[in-house]
Amino acid sequence: MIRRRTLLTATGGALVGSALATGTAHADATIAVSPSTAYGSWEGWGTSLAWWANVFGDRDDFADIFFSTKSVTYDGTTLPGLGLNIARYNLGACSWNSVNGETMVASPNIPAFKQIEGFWQNWNNEDPASSAWNWSADPKQRAMLVKAARRGATTELFANSPMWWMCYNHNPSGAADGGNNLQSWNYRQHASHLAATALYARDNWGVDFATVEPFNEPSSSWWKSTGTQEGCHIDSSVQAAVLPHMRSELDRRGLTGTRIAASDETSYDLARTTWNSFSSATKGYVDRVNVHGYQGSGGRRDLLYTDVVTTSRKALWNSETGDNDGTGMTMAGNLLYDFRWLHPTAWVYWQVMDPSSNWAMIAYDANTLQPGAVQTKYYVMAQFSRHIRPGMTILDTGVSYAVAALDRQANRLVIVAANTSTSAQTLTFDLSRFATVGGGSGGLVPRWNTVTTGGDRYRAYSDTRLNGKSVAVRFAPKSVQTLQIDGVTA
Repeated sequence: MIRRRTLLTATGGALVGSALATGTAHADATIAVSPSTAYGSWEGWGTSLAWWANVFGDRDDFADIFFSTKSVTYDGTTLPGLGLNIARYNLGACSWNSVNGETMVASPNIPAFKQIEGFWQNWNNEDPASSAWNWSADPKQRAMLVKAARRGATTELFANSPMWWMCYNHNPSGAADGGNNLQSWNYRQHASHLAATALYARDNWGVDFATVEPFNEPSSSWWKSTGTQEGCHIDSSVQAAVLPHMRSELDRRGLTGTRIAASDETSYDLARTTWNSFSSATKGYVDRVNVHGYQGSGGRRDLLYTDVVTTSRKALWNSETGDNDGTGMTMAGNLLYDFRWLHPTAWVYWQVMDPSSNWAMIAYDANTLQPGAVQTKYYVMAQFSRHIRPGMTILDTGVSYAVAALDRQANRLVIVAANTSTSAQTLTFDLSRFATVGGGSGGLVPRWNTVTTGGDRYRAYSDTRLNGKSVAVRFAPKSVQTLQIDGVTA
């Protein structure tokens, strides 16, 4: 997390390339929504489980808060459930047993709640039914995984690091110099651990992982033996060697429908570098490219989209992101840049609960592990995740401060927009390119508002109406609003 904050700072929020340097709203503007330019069917919103679920995975209220759209009482407040429908399960790299006199080497700086216990704990036996495997490990994160799946979430299995005994220095936080740390004789074994876990989860937990991702920010050099979390540098040549094993290990267990995602690089630009280093054969093993959004508003999202989706015909997710702004305004801005330039079909926040109140949607104390305050960022997330739902079609708005999504079955158009400036503004949405625009009774357009500097927190309003095929809305400074227009056909 320290490294991720450093990366966000280093980019300075600057946009790379003049093609991306337009779109921030500062004055009154009219936005034309185009039904003829679409960017795929939306798959959904998610979070990685990992650390927060290792602490709170046994709590049904948090499962409902994050993985349903119910109204949930928390700490005396009624929260609108975020409706997340993607859960990424972190296969751990830690265990505290001894194998032939060898034990895990732990970083002196990793807190206990970030040490995730893996299942294959003894390299002497690869049989998952043997005592070398501990399927009772990681109980709380597993519990939240099951709760999320029962609430309809799609699931992904990923690894921050191979098991400690697969690492050259037996340290699942990284090598001393930040270099490659996966032993060359354990490339297949790393894939085997993931595939065996996917099979066991299907047969015993009722969880059928849609995808498996064997890497996490693998080309980054900050995974070191003194780190604060699990991590492993795995350069692109090693990734290319592991991916065929990943496919064969899944297939030999009958998991032929389980897809492979890669490479979860830290930034948009690094993701392009890794992807373009792969041969066509290596790319063939990858069903979806995952990228992390820690470049903030920097990086060539547009070029990554072209390389992955346009050229290679692969799916693309922003599979992990986060930022050090508890108001949620930075998150909204970066998310809208993703919609404008990256065009992912899913978007995943790293840790919805975090000891840092700025990174969290709901904070908790790292020492007492007690949950704390709901951050404004939570209500900003609700503006997007409760209204842009799986199956909707993402449409072009031509700007990087508004996104539009069309539910073709319900004839409903959803628009989420942000005023990132310090001045109020009126945004007018031109819907003249649609065949019909009905609105509700009398052209009513329901809206929801969150002002990140204080005031409205996902407050609903019924005071806005269509003017023919357009709708105008006043935005307070630093605010995010959602509009729902019914009776819309393309």
